[in-house]
Amino acid sequence: MAITQVAVYAHLTAADIEALGCELDAIRQDILDQRGARDATYIRRTIAFQRILDAAARSTICFGRTRTSWLLGTAGLATAKSIENMELGHNVCHGQWDWMNDPEIHSSTWEWDMAGLSSQWRFAHNYRHHVFTNVLGMDEDIGFGVIRVTRDERWRPAHLLQPLQNLLLAATFEWGIALHDLYSERDRAATPAQKSAHIRALVKKIARQAGKDYVLFPAFSGRRWRRTLAADASANIMRNLWAYLVIFCGHFPDGAEKFAPTVVEHETKPEWYLRQMLGTANFSAGPLLAFLSGNLCYQIEHHLFPDLPSNRYAEIAVRVRALCDKYDLPYTSGSLLRQYLLTLRTIHKLALPDSFLIATSDDAPETASERKFDGVEASDTDHPLGRSGLRTALRRAGRSRYGRHIGVTSRALMSRYRPIRIESADSGPRQGRRP
Repeated sequence: MAITQVAVYAHLTAADIEALGCELDAIRQDILDQRGARDATYIRRTIAFQRILDAAARSTICFGRTRTSWLLGTAGLATAKSIENMELGHNVCHGQWDWMNDPEIHSSTWEWDMAGLSSQWRFAHNYRHHVFTNVLGMDEDIGFGVIRVTRDERWRPAHLLQPLQNLLLAATFEWGIALHDLYSERDRAATPAQKSAHIRALVKKIARQAGKDYVLFPAFSGRRWRRTLAADASANIMRNLWAYLVIFCGHFPDGAEKFAPTVVEHETKPEWYLRQMLGTANFSAGPLLAFLSGNLCYQIEHHLFPDLPSNRYAEIAVRVRALCDKYDLPYTSGSLLRQYLLTLRTIHKLALPDSFLIATSDDAPETASERKFDGVEASDTDHPLGRSGLRTALRRAGRSRYGRHIGVTSRALMSRYRPIRIESADSGPRQGRRP
């Protein structure tokens, strides 16, 4: 069901993959060589802007007298929290700014403004997810343990509830991530004492976070504490929904493939690059939407180069897309709405038992393997590689699948008709059809 031979699925030879890896290494090195004052200025200005926006939003909530001021303040606070969560916390904790040697903007010291501990997140995300992206049984971010997003996961009756679980996860995303990261840390803890220490650390962080949002700031508002409490709760929910949307659209729409554990046994760096390109998806965004998403609209580029500065992803994307054209690989992208609708389709569809599903387990929009190309005729092209690659193969497989569907449908329709004899005065008996 999952891809077991990445090169076969990608329609690339070992030499092709090695060459692709070298070109991606060159992109990485170019950015490392260019990295400097421009990037440092960007992150420092982003931090200043986020803090000013947070303070302005809280002041508007506290001192405003109208419902409009409350709405504006709450929206501003949600935006400030989203920027801190995604463009700052997520990217700083990836080590994107460690090269600056600034202790305030370093992955080892940054603690973000959400329920989970950044130290617990770094292992579950930076290692388990980014090293083993979409590898079954190794990447715990596939559905986050509560959503079935691939047919490789056996269906259980509890999955019937996953459309509701999906809504709950979206609204409480920070809490789901906190527990997800805690479970990951507990799984690798060697002793019960270490497991208890991880739990205590998370409880302390939750107490600080909840105390700040739901006790401290409301207390500062005096008799208007209800106004502030409602704004903080609303802003947190809005931030959760936005983070959920961005993350799900980068990992679960059609084209974000899943892999069997065997693919990583002797995986080289170029093969790792290729798996990242096949296992992630982008969504279209202008500069503002890219900034608000933490530049995670460029999820493909982020997975290729998770420790490069996020403000560089837009220029990297141009070169990665060109490589996809050169090697005839798909560059999975679409509008934010399209990517989320595809994700929702998968979530709702896979809530049902496999017996209710139409496509095969090797050739479905959300689950595919190299076996989907069995029986699909290959042909040489004038492509620079001298032959067609995955992108062409996917188009050919789609046409073949459509042809088979039309053939089956035509035969089914024809079977509904039976021959009759029609008498004609001028030509005698002839064959006809009657419904």
